Amino acid sequence: MRVRSVVHSPHVLDFVSHSVAQTIRIGQRLGELLQHGDVVALRGDLGAGKTHLIKGIVQGLGSTDVVNSPSFVLINQYRAGAQRGGMPIYHADLYRIERPAELYGVGLEEALDGDGVCLIEWAERAEDLLPDDRLDVHLSHLSETKRVVRFTPCGRRYEALVDTLKKTAFT
Repeated sequence: MRVRSVVHSPHVLDFVSHSVAQTIRIGQRLGELLQHGDVVALRGDLGAGKTHLIKGIVQGLGSTDVVNSPSFVLINQYRAGAQRGGMPIYHADLYRIERPAELYGVGLEEALDGDGVCLIEWAERAEDLLPDDRLDVHLSHLSETKRVVRFTPCGRRYEALVDTLKKTAFT
């Protein structure tokens, strides 16, 4: 049995997604709010919906690029739409990382310090490289088709982002 820590904060936001399509829509709403320099650290078991959420985020940023999990190259780069100035979107998948030393030289530090948005699947494998200010997103299985998506902001920028997401997600 796994014990989960409970976060008590007015800024934490939980969604229950009932389908892949709904997970993508939640991601779209989040993507519409992201800006240059934002970091989203995704956590959750295999098959929890991290890549689907990222597909939505990329769409919300106005990109028409096809999103695939970069399991073998570790980082994919997409371009946001014209309304976002075509800023880069970095999508890292750290599933295959076994030791922190393997992270050096793969481009994650450059993506984190880059001029775009950085989305990191399996972020717990890069904990020491993650900035203090970021948005943590934890996805977990509720049933075969349902997922809990928890947004936990770290820093004022992300607290404001989650507060805005609360107001806009259901419109």
